[in-house]
Amino acid sequence: MAMAAGVSHKALLPVGGVPMLARVLEALRDSPRIARTVVMIETPERSLDGFPLEPDVLLRPAQPSPSRSVAAALEEFGAPLLVTTADHALLTPAMVAEFMADLPPGVDVAAGLARSEVVLAAWPDARRTWMRFRGGRFSGCNLFWMGTPRAARVVEFWRRVEQQRKKPLAMVRMLGPWVLLRFALGLLSLPQALAALGAHTGARLAAVEMRFAEAAVDVDKPADLELAEAVLARRG
Repeated sequence: MAMAAGVSHKALLPVGGVPMLARVLEALRDSPRIARTVVMIETPERSLDGFPLEPDVLLRPAQPSPSRSVAAALEEFGAPLLVTTADHALLTPAMVAEFMADLPPGVDVAAGLARSEVVLAAWPDARRTWMRFRGGRFSGCNLFWMGTPRAARVVEFWRRVEQQRKKPLAMVRMLGPWVLLRFALGLLSLPQALAALGAHTGARLAAVEMRFAEAAVDVDKPADLELAEAVLARRG
């Protein structure tokens, strides 16, 4: 996507004529509960040279993987921490507000999810990657809440999953064969999955169901770009 657009990073891909990163930063800037924003990208001084940034936006170098980047941010800035991605081109302050308003009290880590019914009601022909649980299918929304210092335990588990993602037997040992089998068969409910992961990490996990279909859109492929630009055109 970046090469096709002639930019160095996908974060700088223009969507509706505006780089995705600029759209995400605007949504965060206009969200009252966000105190400061940190952008993590490879060699930020070079990657964002000439990119217009508000004076209070902090730049940090990205780490070799998403989990390591989040771990570095947690170590430097502590919790609470809201994490999103630069390809979340349709993010709005209303989405951020809904996500944060629906966080369960005292939760260590939460993730935003959208039910398939919400997404398909807006775009019946949308091709999405669904997480299938007993009781429903969900799409990730690239919104994550690191609410307490115990979030570091979850991020460490995430790092180990990243390392083992191409080693099925190692994944079975980490998560347990019964949990993985029930998930593969569609017999595991979302609360059960969160409870199992919570037991592994010693943290309280939660999912926040988003009512915005656009929250499930990240720009990963040409069809996503076309959809995002159509949504932005409707917004005017």
